[in-house]
Amino acid sequence: MNGIRENSKIIQKIEKPLSPLFGNKMKKNLLLTGATGTVGKEVLNQLLEKNNYEITIVCRKSSSNIRSLKRHKGKINIIFTDFSKVDPLEDLTTSFDIVIHLAAIIPPLADEEPILTNSINYLGTQSLVKKIEETSSNAFFMFSSSISVYGDRLKNPYINTTDLLSINVDDVYARTKVDAEQAITNSRLKWTIFRLTAIMGIKNHKMSGLMFHMPLETPIEIATPSDTARAFVNGIESQSQLTNRIFNLGGGKNCRTTYRDLLTENFKLNGLGKLNFPINSFANKNFHCGFYQDGSRLEEITEFQRDTLEDYYASIEASVPVVQKILAYIFRAPIKFFISRKSEPLRAYKNQNKERMDRFFK
Repeated sequence: MNGIRENSKIIQKIEKPLSPLFGNKMKKNLLLTGATGTVGKEVLNQLLEKNNYEITIVCRKSSSNIRSLKRHKGKINIIFTDFSKVDPLEDLTTSFDIVIHLAAIIPPLADEEPILTNSINYLGTQSLVKKIEETSSNAFFMFSSSISVYGDRLKNPYINTTDLLSINVDDVYARTKVDAEQAITNSRLKWTIFRLTAIMGIKNHKMSGLMFHMPLETPIEIATPSDTARAFVNGIESQSQLTNRIFNLGGGKNCRTTYRDLLTENFKLNGLGKLNFPINSFANKNFHCGFYQDGSRLEEITEFQRDTLEDYYASIEASVPVVQKILAYIFRAPIKFFISRKSEPLRAYKNQNKERMDRFFK
């Protein structure tokens, strides 16, 4: 029986007949992780539109993942496993031509669960790389890294891939991305790494305590999920130009703003009125983001940039029901009071916690 081990049990991995995966010589075999995430969903949709690939998804077996992938039944193969386990792909023997590795734990969960984050983001990547080296030595391995690896760039917001990596204090996510990059670049595979900027789409960012970690004056260049996915999908056919190279992936000059303006517009579009939080609610150091000075390198190769900042705002406006917006406006004061209670910088300031204040303030 073809399967993959999870918690010492063999579980069924194929959601359609075996013969297309192993017998179709016309299409390239492609392995995709993170297919139920914000970018992964878009990558999967665009890959299916092209109809050039036999697609195998690797994901955790959960009710939400099963629901997310249900509409693709009969079009994809699914391997259920858990990247936090030791050797999560132990029984995988299939050979793949392309691997797109997007699976990761992201903040704020990454900050709350550092051990889990390291086991999935770094050790899981390391295991996947070793398995692909064993089964698919000629595969092209595409990896999504992060702008967080550059650290705090408030004083020098224009970023190039040649810049020194400087991880912020307590940034577990960034550390795992740097370690994962090293595991890939030290491998025998053909690889490319895209360091993603802030990916802004509909409902992929919640108003959590993390929003207060970024200084309001931070320059920020967003990218939409559809543009980001297009870079990966188009990049498959540009292997010779991408192989063994690292790129910064952002939306370009038409997607640049400041964090203050981004939040201000989002609050307005969601019916929450002005961005008026108590003083010291937002940190003024020790986060990341900036403008990708060399972002045009990837755009010239993959031609992925279509969306603008205004397109993003328009999508947010269209996604908010009128009734929700009206209710949010009526109750905007208590809603913002509730949100402000999640601010770690404000709590540190009120409690005069010098250690935490040093983490957030100059």
